[in-house]
Amino acid sequence: MSVSLIVLNVAVFIYEFALGQGANGFIMRNGLIPAGIMGAGGVAGVPFKPYTLITSLFLHGGWLHVGGNMLYLWIFGDNVEDRLGHVRFLIFYLLCGVAASFTHVLANPASTVPTIGASGAIAGVLGAYFLLYPKSKVLTLLPLGFYLQVVQVPAFLFLGFWFLLQFVVGAASLSAGAAGREGVAWWAHVGGFAAGAGLQFVFRKRSGEWA
Repeated sequence: MSVSLIVLNVAVFIYEFALGQGANGFIMRNGLIPAGIMGAGGVAGVPFKPYTLITSLFLHGGWLHVGGNMLYLWIFGDNVEDRLGHVRFLIFYLLCGVAASFTHVLANPASTVPTIGASGAIAGVLGAYFLLYPKSKVLTLLPLGFYLQVVQVPAFLFLGFWFLLQFVVGAASLSAGAAGREGVAWWAHVGGFAAGAGLQFVFRKRSGEWA
């Protein structure tokens, strides 16, 4: 299922790329616009489109955006899927994405800027991995002066630092006002991670289960 999600995300991005200038309209129709969700009928001319809580998870703004997200899903997704089962992993992934989207909406209720990307759902995968495989080693590039050293870091340190970074920068963006909140959806990452950490207790396989 992790591989299928990667293929789907890449396929949608290629479709976006093929649209050329039409990609902007495609993103406006399918991206998550917080003001529309909060208005439940439209704010400042923004229509209420609840389906964008999910469709926005499969849209990306560039090759680095989709490539970085899919790399994280590739590294962490299969192990979490092994513990949850294929179908439950898909449901888990989508629920984490919706939770991430809602968190972003709550942090930016008046925004009319479309938000796109799988990072909120993938943050849920990271939250599950954080609790399921805390002692696993993650290869990390560590800057040492002018050099980059590849080191193995326990997952709980790598992911714990990642979550702390999202939270701190997200909190700073709130104090910066609306202008400071546009760009990276920090609170979507926080909400997705928290949802994944909690939902893995519900979705993970019990002893003797195979699905």
